[in-house]
Amino acid sequence: MSKHIRLQYSGFVVFTTQVLSVITGLVFTLLLTRNMSKDQFGIWTNVFDYTAYFVLFSGLLPFWVTRFAARGQKGTVKTGVLAQLLIGVIAVAVYFPVIVLISRAIGTEAYLPIYFIAGLYALTYYMITIFESVLQSVRPQAVGYGLMIEEIVKVTIALVLILGFKQLFLGAIVALTASCVVQILYYGHLLSDELKEKVNWGYLKEWLKGSTAFVYSAIGGQLVAFVFILLFVYGGADTRAYYQAAFTFTTIIGYSSSLATALYPKLLANSCSDKQVGESFRTVLMFAIPFAAITMVMSISFLTVLRADYSVAWPVLIALTVDTLVTLIYGFYTSCLMGKEAFDAEGKISIRKLVKSKIFTVFTIPYIQAAIAVPLAYFVLTRLPVAGSVQAVLYIVAILIGVHLSTFLGLYIFMHPSTRIPIAWKSISKYIIASIIMSSIMLLLIPPTTTLLPTIAKSIIGFAIYVGLMLAIDAQARKLVGLIWLEIKVSFKQLTSKNNNSQEKPV
Repeated sequence: MSKHIRLQYSGFVVFTTQVLSVITGLVFTLLLTRNMSKDQFGIWTNVFDYTAYFVLFSGLLPFWVTRFAARGQKGTVKTGVLAQLLIGVIAVAVYFPVIVLISRAIGTEAYLPIYFIAGLYALTYYMITIFESVLQSVRPQAVGYGLMIEEIVKVTIALVLILGFKQLFLGAIVALTASCVVQILYYGHLLSDELKEKVNWGYLKEWLKGSTAFVYSAIGGQLVAFVFILLFVYGGADTRAYYQAAFTFTTIIGYSSSLATALYPKLLANSCSDKQVGESFRTVLMFAIPFAAITMVMSISFLTVLRADYSVAWPVLIALTVDTLVTLIYGFYTSCLMGKEAFDAEGKISIRKLVKSKIFTVFTIPYIQAAIAVPLAYFVLTRLPVAGSVQAVLYIVAILIGVHLSTFLGLYIFMHPSTRIPIAWKSISKYIIASIIMSSIMLLLIPPTTTLLPTIAKSIIGFAIYVGLMLAIDAQARKLVGLIWLEIKVSFKQLTSKNNNSQEKPV
């Protein structure tokens, strides 16, 4: 199945839709930040800090379903979907009584209806995760289309409920949940043939056997995320709001990783060369580096767009941009590590082989990160003198940068002899030089912006400058533009051909 995936085409479709979703996501965020106080926005964000612990098991099956589907194991989809639904229902059933106790403990009982609907949102997260794990293996570009559908529905419902009916928290959570339901229906339609296949509960036995390792990884990840609970409890709701405001604009940097979205299933299917791995890494950085530069240069403008009093958090946005770049590279490398593991290629999972694999090594990293980050965060927030909420958030992000960078370097040194990524240092240096020139032009020649449309326009102009520079100095960039144009022409030709065929009447 995965051998027929078009590596660059799939990546660019997902990436393009994710970039477009930045606009819809920004509109949604603006509806919240412009109508909520900082404390309210902090509470809104904190709602999902708790649901995160109840979606711990959402990746339990998808991790293995992706691997099985990529290798063409029949019955994988239906088995995975039914089992995932059962796990999700159990998780949400536990969530409801627990969240009542949590809300009483932190004094947010007034928001219980929002917490309850957030539980249903968590259930949709379970289902989207399982569907996307399959689509990543057979039709990665469909994940991009699903995201766009979800974003459009979300913003439409939010505009009606928040602006039309003046339902702020309720409108936002209903918009999130309802849009995910629509996305699930779309994915179910795409996979309707696969869902008719016979269930193979033997797969579930193997997945559950291997799931102990994934639970181990998921718990480690949530231990690291406990840093944000500490930030809310000891730093206050406004500190959590500052972090989330900055995070809103670093997501586009992370979206660059979608350019390699088809790489993992191709590695699993053993149909990807080292050259293709190197090209994917170079393409990811070709976009991640200028996006990071634009985010840093326009940090004040971006935050001001959300609301003027968020602009003071510009150092947080710059620091978080650095952290995002580190985690982006770390994520690419670990994806390559796990994609090359073949101990489960025959549809059987050996715990002994799993524990000895690179996958288990990657799963252990979050525990090391949590062991460093959580105590340091607690110490900073409770023992060190902190001059304001922005400084508190900045300390936390600095801790995360140090933890992510050190553990990545440790993993790379440990795994380098067996797993290497070809790195085009000459090309990367060109990306950095072009980004510096672009940033200088944006700082010196283009006036600062404080409103939405001029800010978006300035960002587009900045990226256009970067593209122009790259076309002038980099042959690979020119080749990439040619490939994109070729894909557009081929896709348009196929579309018009289908339309013409559908209009033909039988003789």
